Amino acid sequence: MSKIRVMNELLANKIAAGEVVEKCSSVLKELVENSIDAGATNIKVLLDGGGLKKIEVIDDGSGMDREDASLAFCRHATSKIYKDDDLFFIETLGFRGEALASIASVSEVNMETSNGVVGTLVHIKGGKVLEVSDAPLRVGTKIEVTNIFYNTPARLKYLKTEGTELNNCLAYIEKLALSKPDIAFTLSNNDKVLVKTSGSNNLLKTIHEIYGLNVSSNMLELKAMNDDYEVSGYVSKPSILKKNRNHFNTFVNGRIVKNIDINRAINDAYNTYKHEGFYPIVVINIETDPTLVDVNIHPTKQDIKLSKMDELYDLIYKNIKGVLYKNLLVASALVNEEDNDIKNNFIEPSVYEKIDTSNETLEIPWEEEIVQTSLDFGTNEVIKNEEFKSLKLYPVGQVHGTYIICENEDGMYIVDQHAAHERVNYEMITKRYQDEEVTYTDMLVPLSIELSTSDYTLFQERKSVLTDLGFKIEDFGINTICIKSHPTWLRENYEQDNIKYIVDLVLENKNFNKDRFLDSLAKMVSCKMSVKANEHLSLEQMEKLLNDLVKCDNPYNCCHGRPSIMKFSNYELEKMFRRVL
Repeated sequence: MSKIRVMNELLANKIAAGEVVEKCSSVLKELVENSIDAGATNIKVLLDGGGLKKIEVIDDGSGMDREDASLAFCRHATSKIYKDDDLFFIETLGFRGEALASIASVSEVNMETSNGVVGTLVHIKGGKVLEVSDAPLRVGTKIEVTNIFYNTPARLKYLKTEGTELNNCLAYIEKLALSKPDIAFTLSNNDKVLVKTSGSNNLLKTIHEIYGLNVSSNMLELKAMNDDYEVSGYVSKPSILKKNRNHFNTFVNGRIVKNIDINRAINDAYNTYKHEGFYPIVVINIETDPTLVDVNIHPTKQDIKLSKMDELYDLIYKNIKGVLYKNLLVASALVNEEDNDIKNNFIEPSVYEKIDTSNETLEIPWEEEIVQTSLDFGTNEVIKNEEFKSLKLYPVGQVHGTYIICENEDGMYIVDQHAAHERVNYEMITKRYQDEEVTYTDMLVPLSIELSTSDYTLFQERKSVLTDLGFKIEDFGINTICIKSHPTWLRENYEQDNIKYIVDLVLENKNFNKDRFLDSLAKMVSCKMSVKANEHLSLEQMEKLLNDLVKCDNPYNCCHGRPSIMKFSNYELEKMFRRVL
């Protein structure tokens, strides 16, 4: 008896659903893209429970007749392609003919559609058609999906929280609205409107509707073309940066895509205009002949291959670089006239005496084990922490405004002033995290921060970690938060820049963990508030830094692992100069 059998259609659809439908936003993506391919100019998305309970999409597209409505849920049924050659001329978002069949196989679907002549209702559950009947003649389609993954418990188990699923849906609709500024999108969750665009076909206006005024007023227009590609859109000034690449909105022929080479071209163009780990907001559409694009790589159709990628890289890189240079030439000249500290807004012109950690001790709660390196330079002598804390170091001077030379009866020490100060500040800040009583100060002028809808939703889910630290946060209009107070350990005069960075840090990581966040925050703040290289200190300031360093639980390294201090014993010094054998 043969062991190989052809799977029944229902089982095949469930397997396909694993590729096409993995979360609520996957369902939403397939439904909305069908609406766009149907010529819709107004698309409404109604979610319940972030999509976990219900996803409903209503459009004013062309609709379907009775026969097409019945065939739409059959596997490999599509109106987009008819023959092999059509795969090389794909101009629609969908073409596989698998999405609706896959969705219907793992959920319950109700669809009402009409082409203006006949209206049809189709009710399917678990891939089985339960009803086909008449429906209203409103031109367009309304499709409702409920009980997602009810018959695939393993996949249902791995759906995220309502907040996470909602944020994924929001992020997708925002990108889609930016890719199709001529279509009006509305997304609501639990009857609350979260995204609303006008469909004005004005990309800058759509950017304003998604990101707000602060972003839209700091965007630079991009237009470029060669023989094969035409690139258009907007890129943000270096003053508007984010801590992740989530705001790289790149489209090819109106399709949302993810392409490493395109992202690399964007990032390389900004290389000299931003700090490492920060990324611009970019909205770029690339128009090209469909024959140069292969979208048939992955069921999501977001991973693509492009012909003549080198030419496209050069086109994007050179023109973004040119736009930035043209618009920032004067600003760069002004920066050079200022004190060097202005290059990093987190840095306060050092008044080191303000920092007092003389009475502070610390138990570090972080998961990572801190490695204590020996101060010895060339021997196996190890100075235990208890012994180190009893040391008295006498500063002699500085080398290159970076290294402190100091001595005691045992030998000579070289201290990296930034690494040492960073360690002192890191332990001070982490100690204050653990204070039972949070100390905070009110801001003279509250800081309002405008976020995209998806970032705002994500921030609301995570903001408790900031309120626990002493930040007082209130809602302030649509997708805007207002910071009214902050913990006292934020440095004076640089609170706003630090707070903006901290908000970005909250939004940065998909797998958010409170301890990791606090550790990252402590490292960031301690680094930015520490003295820098080429910053000259008085003998009194050096002595204060050394006294604070020896009291640290781990005085041997900065919080990033670099050595903070090295020792040359008297014997080593004498041996180096051949005073002893």
